[in-house]
Amino acid sequence: MDEVKEVLRRAAALGPYFAVSTDPDEEVDPTWRPLPETDPERLDGLIDQYAQRLGTGDRRVAASILFQGVASRLWSPVVASAALGVVPDLASLHWRWAPGAPIALWLADPTGWPASPARAIETVVDGQLRPLRDTMAKVVKLADGLIWGNVASALAGTLYAARTSPDLAATLVPFVQDLLALPPLATAGELTPRGYVRRSCCLYYKVPPGGEMCGDCALLHRS
Repeated sequence: MDEVKEVLRRAAALGPYFAVSTDPDEEVDPTWRPLPETDPERLDGLIDQYAQRLGTGDRRVAASILFQGVASRLWSPVVASAALGVVPDLASLHWRWAPGAPIALWLADPTGWPASPARAIETVVDGQLRPLRDTMAKVVKLADGLIWGNVASALAGTLYAARTSPDLAATLVPFVQDLLALPPLATAGELTPRGYVRRSCCLYYKVPPGGEMCGDCALLHRS
């Protein structure tokens, strides 16, 4: 437990997106909820709030971007921790989120395993994102290609940590490359010399005023 706490502390030094609290005193805060979110009604309300924040009436857009935001928030500390030798067990993970605020994470029982891509897929994709996808499907229909494209895009986004923390690059970059080669991410896109390119679109271009595309979008024309 102490080793995992120390690794998470070091990962958090990369920035707030990499932070996971392990403070046991957080248990008294009733605003924490277990993650993955399995309450369709609550998730339905969060999607509506997210749509309002984005200024869109298209709930599919809001759901897609919310899902990608959660995926990014999960991958960041896990990938950074893996680069330091540990994949944290997210079974006791909790989240706290409100529109306009960053997603906060708290791990009630900070344990983990020696880093391996298979273990990272198991704890992030199978343990967190598949159940969240299943709950979201009860209120908004999103194609699996879009969902896993969001997950892969969020994972590829963690590569910027290798640029800001060169000491992690030697382990972080190949770890992310190995993850992107595993299902269900292997068919979602590919790493190119110009960066990651996905085979689907997250629908961000529909956010008002519209027309803006992400750098890895399949809809971009690349010369």
